[in-house]
Amino acid sequence: MSSYQTHEFDVLVIGAGGAGLRAAIEASSTGQSVGLICKSLLGKAHTVMAEGGMAAAMGNSDDRDDWSTHFADTMRGGQYLNDWRMAELHAKEAPARVRELEAWGAVFDRTQDGKINQRNFGGHKYRRLAHVGDRTGLEMIRTLQDHGIHQGFEVFMEYTVVELLKDGDRIAGAFAYERNHGRFHLFKAKAIILATGGVGRCYKITSNSWEGTGDGHALAYRAGAMMRDMEFLQFHPTGMVWPPSVRGILVTEGVRGEGGILQNSEGRRFMFDDIPDAYTHQTADNEEEGWRYIIGDKEARRPPELLTRDHVARCIVREVREGRGSPHGGVFLNIHWIKEQLKDGSEHIKKKLPSMYHQFMELGGVDITKESMEVGPTTHYVMGGIQVDSETQMSIVPGLFAAGECAGGLHGANRLGGNSLSDLVVFGKRAGEYAAKHAAEQSMPTIDAGRVEEIERHALRPFETGGDGENPFEIQHDLQDMMQERAGIVRTEENLSFALDALTGLRERAARARAYDNRDYNPGWHTALDLDNLLDVSEMIVRSAIERRESRGGHFHDDYPQKCEKHGTWNTVVRMKADGSMERSEQQIPAIREDLQAIIEENQK
Repeated sequence: MSSYQTHEFDVLVIGAGGAGLRAAIEASSTGQSVGLICKSLLGKAHTVMAEGGMAAAMGNSDDRDDWSTHFADTMRGGQYLNDWRMAELHAKEAPARVRELEAWGAVFDRTQDGKINQRNFGGHKYRRLAHVGDRTGLEMIRTLQDHGIHQGFEVFMEYTVVELLKDGDRIAGAFAYERNHGRFHLFKAKAIILATGGVGRCYKITSNSWEGTGDGHALAYRAGAMMRDMEFLQFHPTGMVWPPSVRGILVTEGVRGEGGILQNSEGRRFMFDDIPDAYTHQTADNEEEGWRYIIGDKEARRPPELLTRDHVARCIVREVREGRGSPHGGVFLNIHWIKEQLKDGSEHIKKKLPSMYHQFMELGGVDITKESMEVGPTTHYVMGGIQVDSETQMSIVPGLFAAGECAGGLHGANRLGGNSLSDLVVFGKRAGEYAAKHAAEQSMPTIDAGRVEEIERHALRPFETGGDGENPFEIQHDLQDMMQERAGIVRTEENLSFALDALTGLRERAARARAYDNRDYNPGWHTALDLDNLLDVSEMIVRSAIERRESRGGHFHDDYPQKCEKHGTWNTVVRMKADGSMERSEQQIPAIREDLQAIIEENQK
């Protein structure tokens, strides 16, 4: 067995995206010692791919907006499976977090009178997304990184955490390795914050970067945390579909927020064919400006392309399956039509959507100021995650906190666009604050050396498999294909049962995954270790989806295409049993506070 280096911190943050950086900043501000682990280089977190904006009811572009409307929109988008207290905190605190970023140096787009500009986005009643062109996530990371590096926390770049450690019931530390040379490190900590992002690499077509292998979800699950709502995956309606090398790369909802329209191969705006009953609609003076969506006496002009993401994604799938798709299996997203409405239309598009212009020009040879983009659904976001306390973000494992995409609760059955970025900073701050408070009350935990050796042996097992072992890349490829086909946008009981059986076989193959040569710069070894997390998360998704016999939010079950009123009263919960197997159960949603229920009812009129 090799030796390992030991580090001690009061608070350890795993993940350096928006949530992890904000948590590290907050914990450091209390005087606690903080370590920050990132799987990639600092500044390259997947948060940089969030383009459209961050949702906050600031009322700069529409003074009718306030936190209560944002709360109601979030609950409606989540089909009322949300943790309502998290939704309340998020709506109330998001504006302050936007202004905080501005004070730290974020350069937001401005209105003519100098306020932070806000744009339309799917599912939001009013113009609510504070943005920086279509590079909002990049600006968030730049700002948090530039501010954070002066706060005194220590950063460990290109490290991967293999397993969490416990001292009795409480969290005690993490065992990790350097990705470049494979050296092991033991991190002791009084509190740990997981901010590891999503699970998109369980699927073949995804907007997620290579880091999105569900590490935080799986680490917390194996440490004894409860996982909630894992059946709810968001398939973003618009990812690139051509060329194949870039299939799945995100095309921001900001394109539709700035006026982009979806058309099928016949040139028809097919989204008008399927508008939910909750909306009434009338033709606007200029159809391209959209419909007027009227709910009671409240009106907001919004095109049908900005209905919730799950709905738009299924409409695109319908067009493709019925033979009205684009040449490469998607549909067309047209922003160039606005050139005819504006004097400097091409420059307007380039100014509003600079990243999209360069992305399509460089990767696909498409000039979006002249041609339509080919787009289709891509696995984008998991609404489910680690169940945490609404106020503190601590899981049921004492000392283990979570924030951002790896934490569940805020988004319910479906996340509204833009809520993810404000989620990161609202609950990243809270996780850092309460983790620091927890750490201040604890002594440094004791680490079981025998358990560390056991984890190390498991991590090195792929080197001992030999010539009879399996190629880890092939196992991952087969897993992604299977999940895409059997547990993707449209699910059936037959496909989900097939997926559950297939996962058993894939686990057996993963146990035989091999790695050649040594630990230096060895992507095969990294992939073999990622398989444990990918398989755990995939099983959570499939087991949760099998028992939700209805269609709701990001879970569409073709055998049960309608909502079930009874199913809308509980969340799915997954835990690891003492024998290591996975147990799924149902958790009743607590009664919502009366004043919040009144807000929801008022916004439904």
